[in-house]
Amino acid sequence: MARIVMKFGGTSVADLDRIKNVARHVKREVDAGHEVAVVVSAMSGKTNELVGWVQNMPKVSGANHSIYDAREYDAVVASGEQVTSGLLAIALQAMGINARSWQGWQIPIRTDNAHGAARILEIEGEDIIRRMGEGQVAVIAGFQGLGPDNRLSTLGRGGSDTSAVAIAAAVKADRCDIYTDVDGVYTTDPRIEPKARRLKKIAFEEMLEMASLGAKVLQVRSVELAMVFKVRTFVRSSFEDPDAPGMGDLLNPPGTLICDEEEIVEQEVVTGIAYAKDEAQISLRRLADRPGVSAAIFGPLAENHINVDMIVQNISEDGSKTDMTFTVPSGDVEKALRVLGENKEKIGYDVIQNESGLVKVSVIGIGMRSHAGVAATAFRALAEKGINIKAITTSEIKISILIDGPYAELAVRTLHSCYGLDKS
Repeated sequence: MARIVMKFGGTSVADLDRIKNVARHVKREVDAGHEVAVVVSAMSGKTNELVGWVQNMPKVSGANHSIYDAREYDAVVASGEQVTSGLLAIALQAMGINARSWQGWQIPIRTDNAHGAARILEIEGEDIIRRMGEGQVAVIAGFQGLGPDNRLSTLGRGGSDTSAVAIAAAVKADRCDIYTDVDGVYTTDPRIEPKARRLKKIAFEEMLEMASLGAKVLQVRSVELAMVFKVRTFVRSSFEDPDAPGMGDLLNPPGTLICDEEEIVEQEVVTGIAYAKDEAQISLRRLADRPGVSAAIFGPLAENHINVDMIVQNISEDGSKTDMTFTVPSGDVEKALRVLGENKEKIGYDVIQNESGLVKVSVIGIGMRSHAGVAATAFRALAEKGINIKAITTSEIKISILIDGPYAELAVRTLHSCYGLDKS
């Protein structure tokens, strides 16, 4: 017998028939004698609908703005998961399974006060553990918690993944299964490269890089939590037949296991290729090369919640002037330019330039730590295809390359092939 947390995303619970299918997955694990908790997202499209209602309500009510109270945003948007958890509990009960729905505040999942993007601080899992021990399935509304102001809070988009991993850590689960509309983590996006392979295992660090660099399988914070608390996490497909051979395998079910590096015996040099579209590059020309100039640039950007990624600095021959180039998401360009304009005197640049429509392609693998020439292979392969590199950043286990948007798919396929990832 094991203790398992199962999480089902929006496409998995999109309608009543799919919720019934989810209930069959849960029943399989219950029938095997396991203690089970289930975390659910809102039905597909429901969160977007609720967010739209919140955003439109001020103007519909006569205001000349769309500003709203973030606490009320959470009260509205969290209702999507409440509906799904109740429906799944009903489905399980109809199948003869002892099940009960739980909201985030009932457990409680305690968060900070950042409504709309709260972070989990603590989960009081004793009651859930007791009920699971008595044979009851806990069906938990993902994405939501309880803030210090005693009001509902939400964890940001994709937050149900984080809920599931955090609950798995709190109840000391043997496994956390993230069911989604794909059957695992692939070496790259199969829609771009049909030869992409599903990985049997991937290290926490690699998955963290993949998630933060464009792979949409898991939310970044959920991977961070899994890595910190060593929660063995499987990415699985909810669209597989719940009773298909191997689906009930406790140790090696179909899907991709995200685990500690030590569990992976044969480590590839490169594990996968990720990409992120809609990157923009901002360049500040002819800055005075003096202490504090970087803080003057990136401090105000951070205060305005603008995420800066790749940073390149070029110093003039006499060392008196420097150019600073960095990337931000395309959606933040106008905001970043405004912030930099407001701080021009303090920063001291002559000219500001920007370019949108860029793509960041990343090569990821823990095997890169002990192998030389990985970067050179990428640069040579891209050069042979005539792809110009605008910026490069590296870490122990990743190389990120900024290129023009139209070359994104060619670059992904080229890098996937040059590292042999297209070979089984």
